[in-house]
Amino acid sequence: MTRAPADILQEYGPFAGVDAVHGVTFDGRHVWFASGDRLNALDPLSGQVVRALRIAGDAGTAFDGRHLFQLARDQIHRIDPATGKIVATIPAPSGDDCSGLAWAEGTLWVGGYRSRKIHQLDPKTGAILRTVESSRFVTGVTWAGDELWHGTWEGDESELRRVDPGSGEVLESLVLPQGLGVSGLESDGGERFFCGGGPSGRLRAIRRPGKARAGGST
Repeated sequence: MTRAPADILQEYGPFAGVDAVHGVTFDGRHVWFASGDRLNALDPLSGQVVRALRIAGDAGTAFDGRHLFQLARDQIHRIDPATGKIVATIPAPSGDDCSGLAWAEGTLWVGGYRSRKIHQLDPKTGAILRTVESSRFVTGVTWAGDELWHGTWEGDESELRRVDPGSGEVLESLVLPQGLGVSGLESDGGERFFCGGGPSGRLRAIRRPGKARAGGST
């Protein structure tokens, strides 16, 4: 395993009316983040929240190219972002232990916080297709290309970890400065990870290893 300090490219927030940042996803234009009673759309260029949906969200958020998915206690809601309406609901695999949510290859990937697991789910039924074991708490999940990453946060220590999707072996770790937490994780498909900052009410963009820093703003 290789370990390196996380390269923080940009910090967003705090935001008015946001006490904590939970799940995080990216739709190609906006970073969506859950803040308890809302799903907020952030423009990463301006750093401004440009839209909000009144949707409960206390954990992971995902986007499949058309719909948003939001963890709300023991359920996962599929949401039409144009209207804010919930169009379908499936059970979460670990009840209120779920912590992260991602979309990849037609399936959902859900983190189990205390159980230290990542489950691959059928998005229509919620059935568990496979499970990846982790050695630490899971606080966010994302796929960056063919790489599976998850956030972890224990005490004052947080990391982004790239793991083998078969064995769960940790292959790479990005270590955040002490005291900074990771409460949600998303790749933008390029050079950045977007990370929720929990009760700090902030979001952070972190450079993905092997990806050169862009010439303009992030």
